[in-house]
Amino acid sequence: MTDFALRRTMMVDTQVRPSDVTKFPIIEAMLAIPREAFVPPASREAAYVGENVTLAAGRVVLEARTLAKMLDALDIQPDERVLDIGCGLGYSAAVIARLGGAVVGVESDPALAAGARKALSAEGVTLREAALSAGAPADGPYDVITIQGAIEQLPDAIAAQLKEGGRVGALFQDGALGTCRIGHKIDGIITWRFAFNASAPVLPGFEAKRAFTL
Repeated sequence: MTDFALRRTMMVDTQVRPSDVTKFPIIEAMLAIPREAFVPPASREAAYVGENVTLAAGRVVLEARTLAKMLDALDIQPDERVLDIGCGLGYSAAVIARLGGAVVGVESDPALAAGARKALSAEGVTLREAALSAGAPADGPYDVITIQGAIEQLPDAIAAQLKEGGRVGALFQDGALGTCRIGHKIDGIITWRFAFNASAPVLPGFEAKRAFTL
């Protein structure tokens, strides 16, 4: 029988702590949330490997190091409202629910949304099934927005849901290279700064607009 609790501890000790993630609420949440419950049954044995875990075509659960470092950089506070875009089966939203106040997860894939709704029933997360690039404006605005996959550009509709003074964390993918950046909204404009290197598939609706040429 697999000892997932031991694997969870090893994940934190070998992937999260060595990545300079020291905030206790993040460590505590990752030790408490059973990651294996938020991946497809066939991937349970791979739930704690140090890489992204596939959920569906083009969709992943971000590796623990990536999620932890993003959350560490965002520094979510207990009274903040958080939008988690592309939450998949809900792992990221479950972790964030231990850090922030109200958490809204958005998932576009009907099967993933159904699984997330079931898995998050005890975590107090509101789940919205909608296009990822649309977000969840009716539940906003948000102090923090997290994006569980890569983007090439941030849609205006998502930027509009971030409060003035709020933060957004996203992986920007440029070919094979990816960087996590944290954006701060000041005077209605989001200014990005580099946080660390990480990669993931680009989410649908977050591709850069291509110039049309004849």
